[in-house]
Amino acid sequence: MSRQAGSRRKRQRAFLAGRGAETLAAWILRLKGYRIVGRNLRTPVGEVDIVARRGKVVAFVEVKRRPDMNAARRAVSRTQQQRILRAAEYLRASGQLGADVQGYRFDLIAVLPRRLPVHLPDMWRP
Repeated sequence: MSRQAGSRRKRQRAFLAGRGAETLAAWILRLKGYRIVGRNLRTPVGEVDIVARRGKVVAFVEVKRRPDMNAARRAVSRTQQQRILRAAEYLRASGQLGADVQGYRFDLIAVLPRRLPVHLPDMWRP
């Protein structure tokens, strides 16, 4: 097997593991009473893993699959926060989130080995 084929397989496994983590995170949010507005929403200025709504609050959720909580927290860099913020602003301006929204926040869901996912609401503020 060539290095290129091995590298491709590794990327595919990581992609599938990430998608599985996002699916698990979406179910956790549903169980907490959120309605999933969208997953993997790509905009010209960035991407949001999950957009969820409960009542009149919309949460822009970043999902990180990491070995421990500290690694998950560190994985959301300032640069990534700015990209998520720009995508959130784009989605808000587009009107896709509803006219009655009263609040927005940025959450993190950490998917850790052998544990239920951990939801950290309002993880950062712009």
